[in-house]
Amino acid sequence: MKLLLVEDDESMSRALRLALERRGFEVEVAGNGNDALQRLRFATPDLTLLDLTIPGMDGLAVLQKARSHGVMAPILVLTARGAVGDRIQGLNAGADDYLAKPFDLDELEARIRALLRRAQGEPEAALECGPL
Repeated sequence: MKLLLVEDDESMSRALRLALERRGFEVEVAGNGNDALQRLRFATPDLTLLDLTIPGMDGLAVLQKARSHGVMAPILVLTARGAVGDRIQGLNAGADDYLAKPFDLDELEARIRALLRRAQGEPEAALECGPL
């Protein structure tokens, strides 16, 4: 699965990228909002991990513009802004999930896998009605 990590802190993005790659994910990194929006629209990652405090266009604007351009892939906000109001704002802007820093890596992986399962959907069962 291809993930887009949008994080401007180089040490955080390096550590998180390495940890996620060890867990079997392919990870691309974007360090600012403009680059993130372009990659969301044209590189089509399976899931995006989006920090809100990034240079250029902030994470909420990236989220809103991505959704307005039809980006349907799951977006998990991963940020230091952990207040209830911030979480509500992020979810209302189009985030599929919201996780505040600091976080547990096992929980992050579980949330990523849950969002990916939902995005892939359940296999459709054949509907039968008598001999039809």
